[in-house]
Formats: sequence, structure tokens, C-alpha cells
Amino acid sequence: MQLTSPAFALSAHIPAAHTCKGSGVAPALVFNGVPSEAKSLALIMHDPDAPAGDFTHWTLWNVPADTTTLGDGPMPEGVLEGMNDFGAIGYGAPCPPPAQTHRYFFELYALDTVIDELDAGAPRVMLEQAMQGHVLAKAELTGLASA
Repeated sequence: MQLTSPAFALSAHIPAAHTCKGSGVAPALVFNGVPSEAKSLALIMHDPDAPAGDFTHWTLWNVPADTTTLGDGPMPEGVLEGMNDFGAIGYGAPCPPPAQTHRYFFELYALDTVIDELDAGAPRVMLEQAMQGHVLAKAELTGLASA
């Protein structure tokens, strides 16, 4: 399985439009090679370099397994977004402290189930618990952002 973005290359800087320097909209993401037995996809975006520890910027789940792109238009029907560490539901744009460059990991999971037990706004830890034992494949895309 592969996760890419037309907005930035692996380990390259995320464009300002997708950070707190710009409009802070989520970058487009492209999925390839999702296992045929997958029932849904989940995504976690986090910053392991945050001063207070691993910071969650975005979680979403119940993405239909046949989805090939996110970020260009509305979310597919049935997709739920979780609470980020900014205290809001949805995408929280990268915004590292002054004079720092942080890594932002976008992790895509192919699941053998649809996660019915979580409501929108659930925190990352609950999503990770619900995914346990259901991950068929994982893909990762890393981007950078500087203050």
C-alpha cells in the first residue's frame, strides 16, 4: 500500500497553504495498493517532535476502502473525524515553534472492518484501540514544516 501527496514529496516541506502560515487546509492525499480485503481505511497525522510529546493533528476513520484520494473536495460519506490535540475535530495544521523544523507523519491503515463503536470526535487513543487486531496494511508519508 502506498500513500502520497501531490502537494509535497516524501520528507519534503509541506506547503505553507497546509500549515498555520497559510489557510491551514489539509493537503490532498492519494492512496494506492489498498488490499482487496480491506473494509475501510483510517488515517492518523501526528508530530512526534512536539515539545510536549507526540501531538495528534488529524484522525479519521471509516474511509471507504475504494477511496483513492482525500483532500480535494468533501469527505466521502460515512467518514468520521476525531479530536485533535488542538481540541478541535478535524485537521489541525502544522505550526511548529519558532526556529524549529518538525516531522509530520501521515499514517494510512487498511482495516478488515468498519469502526462502528466510535463517534466523531473520539480521541486518537480510542481509534488506535479500535484498530487493534484489524490492520491489514499500513502506509506512511512524512512531511516537514518549519516556523
